[in-house]
Amino acid sequence: MWLLVFKSFYLILPAYLANMAPVIFDKLGWFRSLARPVDGGRKIGRDFVFGRSKTWRGFVAGAIFGLVVSFIQYLLTVNDFFASISLVDYQKDFLIFGVWAGLGAISGDLVKSFFKRRISIKSGRSWPIFDQLDFIAGFFLFTYWLVKPDWEIIIAVCLLTLVLHPLTNVVSYFLGMKKVWW
Repeated sequence: MWLLVFKSFYLILPAYLANMAPVIFDKLGWFRSLARPVDGGRKIGRDFVFGRSKTWRGFVAGAIFGLVVSFIQYLLTVNDFFASISLVDYQKDFLIFGVWAGLGAISGDLVKSFFKRRISIKSGRSWPIFDQLDFIAGFFLFTYWLVKPDWEIIIAVCLLTLVLHPLTNVVSYFLGMKKVWW
């Protein structure tokens, strides 16, 4: 069972960090010129298409973090333990996997934001379960063709995320990186 947990966590790690990247880039003031809403401020009815916090900087940040984490995983493949839990051939695919993992995570969050706006959940408000699994769904949609994980890996990733995502949000809130604890 622990091997399944390690494999699942290791696989999803680029998406986890890509999902946090927009907040980190914002706090550090990186790529300010890209801090423009993806929807360009357009609305459907009275609500923004995605919301002001969904920016081009977020996409760049997600892709960069996904790539950096995947590169570190590539470097770690010299270690037998990391090689044994890798579901990606990092020697061959770290670049494409990292970028797609990051973009997938950010895209999943963007799609969830679209639906939140359609059902009148304001930006920054909680939408339990969907707020936790949106970026995971995007990750798997963007990387499945490359990784083809078993269903047990997908289920393990979802269960891990339902525990770890709220925990990291609470920690980020207390560190002053997020305005809300969810």
